[in-house]
Amino acid sequence: MKKVALALLAAGVILQFFQIDKTNPPVDKGMDFVQIKKMPESTANILKSACYDCYSNETKYPWYTNIQPVAWFVKEHIDDGRKRLNFSTFATYSPEKQAEKIEESIEEIEKGGMPLESYLLAHPEAKLSDNQKQELVSFLKQSIGNNAQTSHATADEDGDKDED
Repeated sequence: MKKVALALLAAGVILQFFQIDKTNPPVDKGMDFVQIKKMPESTANILKSACYDCYSNETKYPWYTNIQPVAWFVKEHIDDGRKRLNFSTFATYSPEKQAEKIEESIEEIEKGGMPLESYLLAHPEAKLSDNQKQELVSFLKQSIGNNAQTSHATADEDGDKDED
């Protein structure tokens, strides 16, 4: 039993040498959701507090991302979140995709699916009050009608607009 415990301890120590890359991709503020939608500062603070760690290129990695294998799980979650929705590159989405992503965000906020409970355990400041949810959802609903002038969709190699 002592050998098993020692082996597990050694494995745990060795894992710590395999750290995740915490480098955030560059941010062009002109492509960011908050900027292109001219979001009021109070609403932007709500969005950034609750969403930007997983859904932007402005992730603030917490202390527990220095511990393996926890960090691997967190990194995978962040990478997946950025693939689904990235507020830092929002202007690259077509108007249709912007509207779709906003509608999905509204649905998640209204049903209480975001922020995730697991995230809130370590980030209680991200828990949204009913008033904060209403402020955010109201702005998001209003912003759907403003998509035409806020898209800078990029063409891919085939010349098609990014529609993902």
